[in-house]
Amino acid sequence: MTLSETIEFIESAAQAEADAAGDTLTHAESTFEADREIVRRLGGRVEDDIAIFGFWAPELLDARVPTSDIFLEVLRPVGPIDLTRSHQNVSFERAYLPVVRQEAYCFTAVKGLRAGSRDAVGDFYAITWRDSEDQWHRILDPLAASLPFGAMAPAELYDVSAMQAARADLDYFSAFEGTEPHKFGPPTNILQIHVPTATAGGTLASLTRHYQRLAERVERDLPLEPADRLFLGYDAVQLLPVEPTTVYETGPAFWQETTGDDDVLSVDLLRPDTTNWGYDVVISGMATVNPVLLETGRPDELVDLAATLHNFPSKPKQLIFDVVFGHSDNQGLQALNGHYFAGPNMYGQNLAYQNPTVRAILLEMQRRKVNFGADGVRVDGAQDFKWWDAASQQLRHDDDYLQSMADIVQEVGGTSYRPWFIFEDGRPWPEEDWELSSTYRSVIEMQRDDDVFQWGPLTFAHNTPFLYTFWLSKFWRIREMVDVGENWISGTSNHDTLRRGTQVSPKLNVNTRLGRTRMEILDKAYDNPAVHVLTYAAMPGVPMDFLNAMARASWGFIRNQDDRYGVKVVAEEAISLKWQVDEYSYSIPGSFTRLKELGFQTREELARFFEFLPALVEVTEYDLEEIARLLNASEPPIAGPEFSVATLKEIARAWMDDMHDYCNVSHSLSSLDADQAAFCLQLRNFRRARPWLRQNYGPKDRFDYLQPIDGRTVFTSLRHGPDGEQVFTVCHMEGKPTMEVDPLVLPVEGIKGTGWELALRTPSIGPDYGGGPITLKDSMALVYVRKSQG
Repeated sequence: MTLSETIEFIESAAQAEADAAGDTLTHAESTFEADREIVRRLGGRVEDDIAIFGFWAPELLDARVPTSDIFLEVLRPVGPIDLTRSHQNVSFERAYLPVVRQEAYCFTAVKGLRAGSRDAVGDFYAITWRDSEDQWHRILDPLAASLPFGAMAPAELYDVSAMQAARADLDYFSAFEGTEPHKFGPPTNILQIHVPTATAGGTLASLTRHYQRLAERVERDLPLEPADRLFLGYDAVQLLPVEPTTVYETGPAFWQETTGDDDVLSVDLLRPDTTNWGYDVVISGMATVNPVLLETGRPDELVDLAATLHNFPSKPKQLIFDVVFGHSDNQGLQALNGHYFAGPNMYGQNLAYQNPTVRAILLEMQRRKVNFGADGVRVDGAQDFKWWDAASQQLRHDDDYLQSMADIVQEVGGTSYRPWFIFEDGRPWPEEDWELSSTYRSVIEMQRDDDVFQWGPLTFAHNTPFLYTFWLSKFWRIREMVDVGENWISGTSNHDTLRRGTQVSPKLNVNTRLGRTRMEILDKAYDNPAVHVLTYAAMPGVPMDFLNAMARASWGFIRNQDDRYGVKVVAEEAISLKWQVDEYSYSIPGSFTRLKELGFQTREELARFFEFLPALVEVTEYDLEEIARLLNASEPPIAGPEFSVATLKEIARAWMDDMHDYCNVSHSLSSLDADQAAFCLQLRNFRRARPWLRQNYGPKDRFDYLQPIDGRTVFTSLRHGPDGEQVFTVCHMEGKPTMEVDPLVLPVEGIKGTGWELALRTPSIGPDYGGGPITLKDSMALVYVRKSQG
């Protein structure tokens, strides 16, 4: 039997959906409230043996398309389809079913469709419409639950209810069940992870297996290797965005239709393989998972990771999602109708937050995504949520929308809850004086919840702890952290600060005491034991570490989809070669293979090309043909292929792909410093045992730097716990060694007396030191504790 003969349009169910939407539009208190209710019914869902679909398609009204020309297009693979295969040509049976309209909404219901699951691939679908010239146009589902071939391809009907019912952490969530939605609070600390570079496999399934192995080792009390310690001691894991991102600008497409008619369609399918740092989203598909991150092509992998973290022995680990709704890449224009957008910005497109349906759909995307099982949500670029106030002719921050994000109630396993929220908000960024004028507290002060967090001033971009005087110049910000930092994310290593660090000119006043080479200096700056002590033992807030920084692996702006501006992006990233790649690293046979194939056999040869490229991009105003001509005319000749527009783009792509491979944390595990890894785990556990350290400084607490400066910056901190325990820290942040000094006789009010015990020493201080006079050098720190004297 053909597909058309095995499926059936259920008109009564489709009409019921449309009638319900019409009734809501008529009786709701506002259009926005109506849309919030209606969008819960959009996308594709399975109810018993019927699949129900809803689309918001105002473009059909714009084009005055009659209902008789609008259909649900269903595509069913004729034979087996393997989502793990790199390339395959698959034939799909195709059928068209009618829809029922209600204003800009289209609904339909179908019996006999196959829903996808962990073990089976379901039917694919989209809305299609026919114009007056009999040309067909497709409208994709932005609220899809599964997108095996990315946001630019038809969606897969997926049985989300079955996926949720089978999750392995239902007991975790049922423990929070109550009469009111449970409110998750902040963890003690966070490990930030970029999934594609976190493990050799580069997928969610690979990361899950890694945590399952760690869980078993912890449960069995087996010896821990440095690579184990790297991931342990954290109460939460925050993933860089896992939403579908941009696709290759000029192809190939992951879903490429070759031949077809009304009944059968032939499609070339490519397994999605883009490399991206996660923030180049197209908004469409935000409710599901980027297929690049899925080893099996099944969104269940994200549920599996959540369950593994929630069931971690000794203490559950929270899962935090990083969501990007402050902008869309320009490719979003290909996936969504124009009503979603409010005009261009520096990232691509602003979103039309004041359109009530767009506003409702964005919030619904967030709700569905977090229902994969996240305990917390980090909102990227909250300062970019703006709307145009025509009356005052200015952009205003949409704080009401940010509040709506934090108010969403999630439901997993029958338990209703509200996640913990973090906002990255540096307003008035991007104004020139933002580093001086930003309070980093705009959202904290605006929202109703008292546990809303923001990224703090040392966690935001443009922090350079490898330059001399950084710590003293930032002392005014550190004083703010001491006074009001309990609702800030703290720490200096994250995806943004490490990337910015690699873009700094090495000609600046670099702190050469951190290492012998630029690579050592950069690595130690973002994995500095004294900075860790400052963050974990002295500062309020919730510390966050970036996995790549803690592993001393490389990191940068990774995106291989660009065609038009790819060469320019690489020219801006070229300076990172000086910071992150030395001759030995480049020479390893498995490293930078694509660039070597293009003729850059040594780092020196690539470095010479990278000296020319940024300058030529600037002086030619990014004229690729002229850049190629000037490169070919250079004497002596520059290594590499004969330069042309095409080969320049090929080099740019090779750089991005090679750097993506080079940044994988698995390459760094064998060279981890065992003492440093052990110390950092000790420090994290020290903080976890003292959750009160998250609070602002009290009246008896003290924080200052030793004076006179005398060529070095040494911070001292004294904290008092609710049980009377005192924690005293001394951190040498930069500069010359101190004279020999006994830390416990420093002029710090409140440390006099006996009873102090040395709790932690940074690795460069030998284990034979138990107290007394010491010469402190750059990156050394000590932590003392004293029990209540009462």
